[in-house]
Amino acid sequence: MDNTKQYSLLIKGGRVLDPVNRVDTINDIGIQDGRIAAIGPNLESGPETKVIDVKGCLVTAGLVDIHTHLFASALVPDAWAGDNSVYPDGFSFRTGVTTMVDAGSAGAKNFAQFRSTVIDRAKTRVLSFVNIASHGMVNDAMEQEESAFDAENTAAVAKEHSDIVVGIKTAHYWKPDWLSVDSALKAGEKSGMPIMVDFGYFRKERPYWELVGDKLRPGDFSTHCFRGPVPVIDEAGRVYDYLFKARKRGVRFDLGHGAGSFLFRNAIPALAQGFPPDTISTDLHVLSMNMHLMDMPTTISKLLAAGMPLTEAIERSTSIPARLIGHPELGTLAKGALADIAVWKLMEGDFGFTDSVNGLLRGKQRLLCEFTTLAGEIVWDYNGRAGVDYKTLPPDAGIRENLEFLVRPGCC
Repeated sequence: MDNTKQYSLLIKGGRVLDPVNRVDTINDIGIQDGRIAAIGPNLESGPETKVIDVKGCLVTAGLVDIHTHLFASALVPDAWAGDNSVYPDGFSFRTGVTTMVDAGSAGAKNFAQFRSTVIDRAKTRVLSFVNIASHGMVNDAMEQEESAFDAENTAAVAKEHSDIVVGIKTAHYWKPDWLSVDSALKAGEKSGMPIMVDFGYFRKERPYWELVGDKLRPGDFSTHCFRGPVPVIDEAGRVYDYLFKARKRGVRFDLGHGAGSFLFRNAIPALAQGFPPDTISTDLHVLSMNMHLMDMPTTISKLLAAGMPLTEAIERSTSIPARLIGHPELGTLAKGALADIAVWKLMEGDFGFTDSVNGLLRGKQRLLCEFTTLAGEIVWDYNGRAGVDYKTLPPDAGIRENLEFLVRPGCC
C-alpha cells in the first residue's frame, strides 16, 4: 500500500463497513479522480488533500434505494407520476442515498419526458423501471386498461434507455386476471430485464403464492413483501414455506416500506425465522416521507430494532440491490469503485419506530447521516466536517469578483 499517494479527499478514522468485500475495521479511505484510490490505516494526506475526520462514525457505501417515485415534473395532481413524487436531489444525499431507482412512475408514452425533465437533470444517480401501463402511474384507473399494456413498445423503450432502465414494473392492478403481470413478464422477456410487481389488490382468483411460486422468474422482484395482505405468517406464527421455495428458485423480495406497506407483525417473525427482504427500500414519495416511512436511514433502523444485524442491513441497502438491478459496480467501497460514500452516526439510546399502521417498536440504535460523497464530491455535510474556521478565511471570501457592482459605505 502506498501511504504517500496524494488524494483529493481523505476520509480518516471511521469504522469502514463494506459487507460485499468482508471489510469491517477502522480505516482511512483515500479518494482521487472521483474513485476510491486506497483503503487502509494511516493514509497520509498531501498539501492539496481535504481531510475529513470521521472518528467514531460508521462509513459505508452510498445507499442504493431501488423503490422510489421521482416523476415530480409531470405536474399531475394527486398522482405518483406527478405531485406525489419527489425530486431526487432534495431528498437523496441528506439520507446517505447516492443511487435512487424510480419504481415505474413513467410508462412508455411519457418515459422520455421523465428522463429529460428529471433523470438527466439530477445530480443523484437515478435509474428506473418502466411501467407496463403506457401512461405510468397517472392514476390507478389507467393502470387497469388492456389497451395500456403494450409489451412490445414498453420493451422497446426499455432497450432504448438501457443505460438507465433496470426493469419493467407493474402495480396497483385490481382486476381478477393476470393481465398486468403477464404483460410485464412479456415485456421483461423481450427486453431481457427483470420485472418488479406491486401486487396491488389481492384477489382470490390470482393468489400471491401463485405469483411468487409460479409466475415470477428468477431475478424478478415482488415488492412490499411485508405488506399487511401478504400471507407471510400462518396461524401458528410460522413463515409459509412457499416463500422460502420462491426465494430458492431466484425470486427477489423487496421491502418497499411506503405509506402503507410495512407491518412489524409480518417483518419481525420473518426475520427471526430466516426470511429477510433481499433488498431494503423506501417506496419514497410525498405521502410516505411525511408519515411512518420517513427515509432510508429510518427504515434501516427499524430493521435493526426488529433484529436484523447491522452488517446485513447495510448489505441489503447497498451491494445486494446494486447487484440485483445489474449494477454491481455500485454499493461497494472496493478500490477503484466510484467514491459514493455515506458516513453515519450510529446513535445509541431509546428510539421509537412505527410501522404503516402506527404499530410501535422500540429500538436501541438509530442511523443519522453525517456526510455523503457522490463520485468523490461532498454533497452533504451535516456537521461541517469539511468546513474551515471562518476567522481564517480571506476578507473578500464570498464577495463577487465584479466589485464595481457593489455599493460600499463611503464610496459614492
